[in-house]
Amino acid sequence: MERGTIVSIEERIPKLKQMRKKKANRRLIGLLAFFFLLIICVLYFISPLSQIKHIVVKGNKYIHDEKIIELSGIQKNDSMWKVDKEKSVEKIKKFPEIKAASVKVTLPNTVEITVEEYKRVAYLVKDSKFYPVLSSGEILPVLKNGDIPVYAPVLIGFVKGLELNQIIEELDKLPEEISNSISEVYFEPKETDKYHIRIYMNDGYEVLASSRTLSEKLVHYPYIVNQLDPKVKGVIDLEVGSYFRAYGVEEPTLEGEEKTEGEQKNQEEGDEETNESDE
Repeated sequence: MERGTIVSIEERIPKLKQMRKKKANRRLIGLLAFFFLLIICVLYFISPLSQIKHIVVKGNKYIHDEKIIELSGIQKNDSMWKVDKEKSVEKIKKFPEIKAASVKVTLPNTVEITVEEYKRVAYLVKDSKFYPVLSSGEILPVLKNGDIPVYAPVLIGFVKGLELNQIIEELDKLPEEISNSISEVYFEPKETDKYHIRIYMNDGYEVLASSRTLSEKLVHYPYIVNQLDPKVKGVIDLEVGSYFRAYGVEEPTLEGEEKTEGEQKNQEEGDEETNESDE
């Protein structure tokens, strides 16, 4: 072999020593870093920094933060490492208004609780008291004195049964912007439709419909109203097709249709007045 390619042992030893020294230094740095990290963790565990200082609640619309925190069993100044997330979620979900929940621990000292509530689709009126009705069909205890129904229509004349379940199901299907525009829903069953309802809207219109087809037809309410004169309020009938009748305009009576008792009485009084004038 050529002399230039031969490396003597004396030349290689310094390089080997240097490599071993670098390797030892890296190992020492790694051990020191691990040691300091371990010390920091121990100090964190035993210091007030490992105690819960902040409990954040997200996703709630109807239930107060304090109530959800109370349900979770998590308290401030508890150790971050003693939080049993699964157990806390189970406790929260036992509350009838909660559909789903999750608990997340965020260093250094924050616990985040996220909930999904059942939607309050309506408030049932009974004896002048308001009972929240959930999308799950659950009827909650009466609202406390001073609490005002918000975010949902008020149901009047309904009792537990098929008709109430039907209106709850249909209201839950409606887009939020439409359900929020409903003020009151009156249960007015007829011989031809035991699900007949009368709805009073927040914008001053009145709607006649059947709760069986409410979500299907009331979804077109914004379009219908846009076609009307906003200065003229009245009744929008969605039972069969859709038509509008302004307030003060009598509803047309079909030929051969039986008149109501009031109509018959007015007719008789009119006939008597005509006879007297003829005499």
